[in-house]
Amino acid sequence: MTEDPQAREERAETQVRIGQATRNRREVMVKALWIGVWLVFLSSPVHDLTSGNHTTGATAAGALGLAAFVGTYLTLVFRHMGRPFTPRIVISMLAVLTVLAPVLAYSLGGSWLGLFVYLSVACGATLPPRAALWAIPSTAVVMYLVAVHDGEQGWDDSLILVPLIGFAMVGVGQLVRTTVELRKARATVAHLAANEERLRLARDLHDLLGHSLSLITLKSELAGRMLPDHPDKAAQQVADIEQVSRQALVDVREAVTGYRRPRFAAELAGAQVALTAAGVTADVPAEPGLDGVDEEAESALAWALREAVTNVVRHSGADRCLVQVAHRQTLDGPILELSVEDNGSGGVGAVPGNGLTGLMERLEQAGGSLEAGRIKHGFRLVARVPTAPSGHVGSGA
Repeated sequence: MTEDPQAREERAETQVRIGQATRNRREVMVKALWIGVWLVFLSSPVHDLTSGNHTTGATAAGALGLAAFVGTYLTLVFRHMGRPFTPRIVISMLAVLTVLAPVLAYSLGGSWLGLFVYLSVACGATLPPRAALWAIPSTAVVMYLVAVHDGEQGWDDSLILVPLIGFAMVGVGQLVRTTVELRKARATVAHLAANEERLRLARDLHDLLGHSLSLITLKSELAGRMLPDHPDKAAQQVADIEQVSRQALVDVREAVTGYRRPRFAAELAGAQVALTAAGVTADVPAEPGLDGVDEEAESALAWALREAVTNVVRHSGADRCLVQVAHRQTLDGPILELSVEDNGSGGVGAVPGNGLTGLMERLEQAGGSLEAGRIKHGFRLVARVPTAPSGHVGSGA
């Protein structure tokens, strides 16, 4: 069952995107809530400040220090989840946390050791993995030294929690980076797929319309010459033009929808008609002999024949054309070879045209190859596609 694209888009709008900046107030609230839940470890410092265990000056200094610590921590972690600060700012803010955590815990007592948990989280969330591998254990060591100096009891659990939650954040950061990379890779794949589809469409339209329009032009010229003296024959040419035009329209529609796969036998018949209409003496085999050729290879060979015949009709000025199809055995395995040879003056320039470039791409995708160039008395195009091994391997056409 295919998912409704609109429903998928609506669901995407309601989800918080991992590793990306917030887009609206709802996402800001969700991220703030996700981070705020972990402020539970501040209950001990807050209780210590409100219990009256310190002087007024110490309480005020502790409150200011705690506010600075929490503000720096939230700014650093919240911003880093969407649009990270520059490395210099990250290091500066981590330095503030690194100073405040031991100073407050050393001055106000063991209730403040929980600040080291946030320092470890900040290191794991913002530092590169290699730097975090050193920073997180160092945070645990500093916490241990402060706790031992103050003679605090019951801090063993925090000593385990500090590196554990810090390395957990390293893993979360790696997951976020991987998610972002996958998202970029998916966008790249979609872009490449769109480019490939545009290339396929351009290639198909060139091959389809080049052949059909050339045939229409030839038959129109014939109809114009026949009209004064042979109206019946001119009418037949006009009927052929209508038929070719209708077929071209069907082919273009199929190419646009991606279902166009020409058949080699049909192209052989079309080649005979096109060459004859152009006044070229054609020698075209009646039987294609497609033993062992899969559909993709047959399609590539059919496109090659169409392009070759179109070039003979439009550019060569030839009066003879020989089309041969032969099974051959090569070192790479059995192949089917198509050869189109004419006695005209056409040829390939310094840079192959769109038609030959498209043919090379088609044949390479099918595992085949293309050769085209001038010969002693004309021009020859040879297209080869692999075939499945069989007992029918010959050299004639």
